[in-house]
Amino acid sequence: MSVNTVAPAAAPPAVIAERLCVSYDGGRVALAEVTFSLAPGEVLGIIGPNGSGKSTLLKATAGLLRVRSGSLEVLGKKPDALPPGSIAYVPQIDAVDWSFPATVRDVVAMGRFPKLGRFRPFATRDRRLVEDALASVRMLHLADRPIGELSGGQQQRTFIARALAQEPAIYLLDEPATGVDAATEETLLEIVRRLAGEGKPVMMSTHDLERAREWFDRLLVLETRQIFEGSTDEVLSAHPQLAHSHAHGHSKP
Repeated sequence: MSVNTVAPAAAPPAVIAERLCVSYDGGRVALAEVTFSLAPGEVLGIIGPNGSGKSTLLKATAGLLRVRSGSLEVLGKKPDALPPGSIAYVPQIDAVDWSFPATVRDVVAMGRFPKLGRFRPFATRDRRLVEDALASVRMLHLADRPIGELSGGQQQRTFIARALAQEPAIYLLDEPATGVDAATEETLLEIVRRLAGEGKPVMMSTHDLERAREWFDRLLVLETRQIFEGSTDEVLSAHPQLAHSHAHGHSKP
């Protein structure tokens, strides 16, 4: 007697963009005709030259920029319709005012605020999540240091820890490995691949493709418009010039 089994349904995509177009105030189009999907547990690398729309795509996915046309859904909804704290967006560190008077622990604790709301106090679990996040990025020993005294790599680790403490459903990372030391890059790589292994979707922009096969499952190549999209092997095998052109002369010191 045969037994019929039904395979479990695949999880729906975490992000779906269809012919997405984003423009800034004044009408200047920053991104056009972008179509892709991102599955849970997948890491999508977003690559392209400066001004190609990488940060624009991440900000739109985070709900920080308005979609001009086309569609963009995150976890089945428009990004700004999701519950607070669902999306962790980590900006480039040079876009942050590091003179703000706060310690590393203070900054990481801010990751809990979206889910605490206005009235729920900081509880034991919140403090544990902050400590665990600091440990994950190897920053516990610097928890009480003012953020203005950190190196670039330490600043980046702090922002990643804040995102981890937030417990989001999706991570958006804007060039987290640019300009950091080798140890920080390895820590970030470990964290990103661990998150993917836990089923979290990750979108990450980068200039450096030398280790793209270690970081990314898929690549999306932008130049204001979508140029290529596919698995990392497919894109780099079909366009080997990408790895060379992005490995030299684009990273910040």
